[in-house]
Amino acid sequence: MADLDRVREALRASMTAWATLEVRGDQARVNPAPDLDSLAAHLERVDAGWGIEWACDSVQPFVVRAKLTVCGVTREGLASAPTLGDAKLAALAEVARVYGVSPASEGHWVEYDPDEGPNTTHLDEETDPPPPPPSKLPPEPPRDPQMEKARRHIEDLLEQLKAAGKGGDAARILMRGYGETLDESRKIYKDLQTLLKG
Repeated sequence: MADLDRVREALRASMTAWATLEVRGDQARVNPAPDLDSLAAHLERVDAGWGIEWACDSVQPFVVRAKLTVCGVTREGLASAPTLGDAKLAALAEVARVYGVSPASEGHWVEYDPDEGPNTTHLDEETDPPPPPPSKLPPEPPRDPQMEKARRHIEDLLEQLKAAGKGGDAARILMRGYGETLDESRKIYKDLQTLLKG
């Protein structure tokens, strides 16, 4: 079974293109779609043998079928758009939707120039960058300088106890760590000092 989460991440991270779904005068409705170059780079990490097939079912309007195969699993998307390129992007966006990666809305209306195409500048600015991958470890809390100093004192004392052949007894005192608070750390330090003197 394909690692669907990794495929979804690849699709989500590559949603940086815009497919023009329809044009009405000087307005166009656009929808986010995966950028093929970006998607290829991301999918390469998931499955080096991934592939995509295109079929043009109609040319007036353009209707394109996209079949994405990753890790032996194929998903298909079908979409229509005014140009072949936009139909391909829209079909790829439909594949992303089949994987569970879909845009927040049914498209945006933007200014359209026949020569320049849709003006998605303000949409690109609104689009948040993909979230960073989750870290395996939770972020470390900010360090307390006094706790750091207490930890160093305990470690110095621990070295003296090991040198004195009392490392095992010291380890039993440190079973629960160096203390969660400064008072706990001070108590552990005093216990270790007593052990060293005893």
